[in-house]
Amino acid sequence: MRFTTSLLLAMALIAASTHLQAQDNPIYVVSYVEVAPAASVPAAGLLRQLANASRKDDGNLRLQILQRAAHSNQFAIVAIWKDQKSYDAHVAATHSKDFRDKIKPHLISAIDERLHSALDVAPTGGASAAGAVFVVTHVDVPPPKKDDCIALLKTLAEASRKETGVLRFDVFQQASRPNHFSVVEIWKDQNAYQAHITAAHTKSFREQLTPMSGALYDERIYKSL
Repeated sequence: MRFTTSLLLAMALIAASTHLQAQDNPIYVVSYVEVAPAASVPAAGLLRQLANASRKDDGNLRLQILQRAAHSNQFAIVAIWKDQKSYDAHVAATHSKDFRDKIKPHLISAIDERLHSALDVAPTGGASAAGAVFVVTHVDVPPPKKDDCIALLKTLAEASRKETGVLRFDVFQQASRPNHFSVVEIWKDQNAYQAHITAAHTKSFREQLTPMSGALYDERIYKSL
């Protein structure tokens, strides 16, 4: 009986420690915003306002507003927060609530906000400049293939960071569904991006991923607002 009690106590302490560590880790958030085509311009203005205010929030490490190249009414917000507490404070902030109230009439679908942890994130990266190409890709596989997918993504990230013209190449793992991932890339220009998608390691990654993927390869190209 004493052994059982001690074991349960040890398990509870481990679980509590893991939870506290998770609370202290950076939060990587990718949010997709889609508005009516006619509302692209006012939506872009609201997103810029949100970015200007949010970058001043305690714990914000990075926040980028992206507009999709092919569909200008589709946007993405890529943000990094110091920890769960700073992210929660941002969500509760007046400027965040105001943004959601003002953008709501323009939305044609709910804002799709995905919280992640770092899977393979470079400690540093080059600053983006005019003409930079931003790429956000959602990758998901059936749960039994999760570890195989992780291995492929890490191999891709390592090889891609050695390419000419790469500014950032990061891989996030979704918190609620660990078999879902977001790949966030920044390339110096269109030529650098095109060289990447035709590189041998990129082709190899896609060839191996396709048979195990749970959906179509969802790669979206953006520009920074």
